[in-house]
Amino acid sequence: MNLSRRQFCTALGAAGISAATLPVFGKDGQPQSLRVIAYNVYVCKGWPDDRPLAKKAVKQGQMARRLAMELALYEPDIINFSESPSEEIVKEVAGYLGMNHVRFPSGGNWPGTLLSKFEITESANAPLGYERPKDLFTRHWGRGMVQLPNGEPLIVHSAHLYPVPDPTVRLKEIPAMLKSMQPDLDAGRSMLLIGDLNHGPDTEEYKLWLDAGWVDTFAEVGTGEGLTIKADRPEYRIDYVMAAGPIAKQILESRPLFEGAFRVNVDDPASYALSDHLPQLAVFGR
Repeated sequence: MNLSRRQFCTALGAAGISAATLPVFGKDGQPQSLRVIAYNVYVCKGWPDDRPLAKKAVKQGQMARRLAMELALYEPDIINFSESPSEEIVKEVAGYLGMNHVRFPSGGNWPGTLLSKFEITESANAPLGYERPKDLFTRHWGRGMVQLPNGEPLIVHSAHLYPVPDPTVRLKEIPAMLKSMQPDLDAGRSMLLIGDLNHGPDTEEYKLWLDAGWVDTFAEVGTGEGLTIKADRPEYRIDYVMAAGPIAKQILESRPLFEGAFRVNVDDPASYALSDHLPQLAVFGR
């Protein structure tokens, strides 16, 4: 049985978590922090998805509630989903979290979703200015504009780039994205790029982002290796929250969430995580 919104908020309160997850406001009414999560959610079926408890949670329709409750612990304001589940499940998650959302259709079977506590005033899927080439953005890429409580717009790019070790397709996708982003970059607007970029920080793809003016939040303030996949024994860092413009000077924290229901207990053969990826959290001040 699904929890009602009231029951969900009551459960959060019993755990000592505030159900109102808007940023803390200062005396001038402006938010003192912005909390952002990039998360490849593996279609919201749990990982490994052949574990009996994961199958049971899916069968009983529990995964949306489990995902929402775990994310709520981190009081996110903006979330990206790569490999997003069905619109029905996304609506359920967004409802529990009190978020607006916009779906970015995939060129294949891997749609994305941008969720926000704040109003999403604009959105565009694969905003190239021309028809999407069939071989590019087969996962997802979308641009949204979020209206922050202080009235300022924040541009958010939600992305999931092409997988596989060969970088050929990504080296076409990224320049196309950067060309689309260039007017906003030139104007010095606050921007986020969040998602599963499917490349490490030691690659030519990564260098393209930095050369264009993007700041990797983890490289800026994180500690350790920041590995994001897989959720049992992480080996690679491929999930990012990147920032550009004024917000890139306000990074307070950035780390993968290798904890709670986001990770697999390797000593427990019944254990499963919410996804094969770990979420990447970034916190911005003002």
